[in-house]
Amino acid sequence: MPVKVALINMKGGVGKSTLTANLAWQFGAYTHWAKRVLVVDLDPQFNASQYLLGPRRYQSLIEKGQRTIWDVLEQGTSTSGGKSPVLQPQEVICNVAEFNTGGRIDLIPSRLELAWSLRNPAQKERKLANLVKKIEGDYDLILVDCAPTESMLTTAAYFTCNHVLIPVTPEYLSSIGLPLLARSIVDFKEQNETDEVEVMGIVFNATDNYSPEETKSKADVRRFARQQGYEIFTSEVKYSRSYAKGAREGMPIFRTSYARTSVASQFHKFATEFAQKAGL
Repeated sequence: MPVKVALINMKGGVGKSTLTANLAWQFGAYTHWAKRVLVVDLDPQFNASQYLLGPRRYQSLIEKGQRTIWDVLEQGTSTSGGKSPVLQPQEVICNVAEFNTGGRIDLIPSRLELAWSLRNPAQKERKLANLVKKIEGDYDLILVDCAPTESMLTTAAYFTCNHVLIPVTPEYLSSIGLPLLARSIVDFKEQNETDEVEVMGIVFNATDNYSPEETKSKADVRRFARQQGYEIFTSEVKYSRSYAKGAREGMPIFRTSYARTSVASQFHKFATEFAQKAGL
């Protein structure tokens, strides 16, 4: 069975998509891991899709009719022409990269229309999990990049995954959504006793050692983590403009032009800790 991880924070702008894309590249491309990775973009903003494919390739696929996570959630719903068709996994999965080590990165992309699914969310929460069950044996790691809201999309991620990774930028506004997320996970587990989703940990993202705000924010998050029994990753992901440049190029941090070696090394250290916690 693959490790299935949802990256969630109820606050936007904490770097979920950046972490998702770069983790996928780490585990797919590095020889000592060479994992088969599937990324599910469960955010209407589709940032992870653009990061992995690059803006031009993403737009080209959409224009050619590439099915997306929106189509997955809308399966079987009533339309003017009847009911939308039930999809096979190969209709929505596109390949990002393959490596001669056996590793690869695949993607179920997203698009803005995904937001329309929230207008009528009934009976959609398990559709992603049902699709993933058909092909999970083909993957070692499944990463779900989640929207920064409590909605049907969040529930769909819980049904699909067995771990939650919480990215937090060390600033006040990034941490105030943590109690809501904790309550969301507890509510899901209480209502779905046969489904298990556990918090893998909290990772500090885009840190830059700015004091005193960063120091205070980290202290608040550590206090909250102790109360909830959550682990905090020892490795932090440092702020770098190269991540934004990598998104434009459709490249991971270790292939982004002119990115500092130290930045790539810091992310690799985080990925190594992630692998240890996930049992990869």
